Amino acid sequence: MNLGLGMAAIGRPHYINVRTNTVAKSNVNDLKTTGFKVLDEAYNLGVRYFDTAPGYGLAENLLIDWLSDKNDKTIQVATKWGYIYTANFNKDALVHEVKEHSISKLKAQWQISKKLLPFLTTYQIHSATLETGVLENTAVLKELAYLKSAFNLKMGISTTGDNQVEVIKKALDVTVEGTPVFDTFQSTYNILDQTILEVGALLKQESKKLIIKEALANGRVFRNKNYPEYNDLYKTLESLSKKYGVGVDAVALRFCAKTMPESMVLSGASTVCQLRENLKMDAFALTGEELNRLQSFGVKPETYWNERKQLKWN
Repeated sequence: MNLGLGMAAIGRPHYINVRTNTVAKSNVNDLKTTGFKVLDEAYNLGVRYFDTAPGYGLAENLLIDWLSDKNDKTIQVATKWGYIYTANFNKDALVHEVKEHSISKLKAQWQISKKLLPFLTTYQIHSATLETGVLENTAVLKELAYLKSAFNLKMGISTTGDNQVEVIKKALDVTVEGTPVFDTFQSTYNILDQTILEVGALLKQESKKLIIKEALANGRVFRNKNYPEYNDLYKTLESLSKKYGVGVDAVALRFCAKTMPESMVLSGASTVCQLRENLKMDAFALTGEELNRLQSFGVKPETYWNERKQLKWN
């Protein structure tokens, strides 16, 4: 199975999304209960890749607790460092998260993240950018290289923004003592933002792993009156949804998996129902003509990310 579970929407009740009616309530106890149910269901349905981060509210600790009684070597866990969750489960918080790519933050967050061992297989810089200088920070890079070697980890970055390709190419050249540091790249890819197709062949050539996030474009693949320019896309997705007897979400996820083969596609499901619908991505196959039609709806990265910046925490 090439569908993993991304835990951002499980660990905190508010996320950047246009679909407000699918978000769980803010009660922390309810959030934990729902989170465990989604994790259990994912595992029972065959999901073995779980992606979390301390920046995802209680998600990392939730996963640590959930794994405490597991004895399955097929489980793979990825977590990240570099973001602090600050909203305290308040939708109206002025600041929901704070980025800090310092060596002190890396060492502090590792003290919690290492509790995910022995299931932890992938450790990532959360939203690596050129602006923070993290890909040139010698102290950080040496520490990551040490953790990679000492704990047999795949080291990676997640990317965001309209210059993802530039960041990925720079990260591919990062070495410590002549050895490449990064093995995995978790990047935004979906029907609307297809820019990382540019580096797909390069990543494969260098035996790097691609992990796809935000495959549903923060809900923008679903019909929305605020985006009339996407009406043709909506009609196409809804037609394919009807043809194959699955939801629009499954069609969008299938597109990502098929056009980026060998990648890991993350579900951002926050409920058991959403997860089950997402998993239907493996129940059908899109034709070449249908894939080409969906691919034609890609927009310029500047357009995509400017639009994303307007989305609210729901």
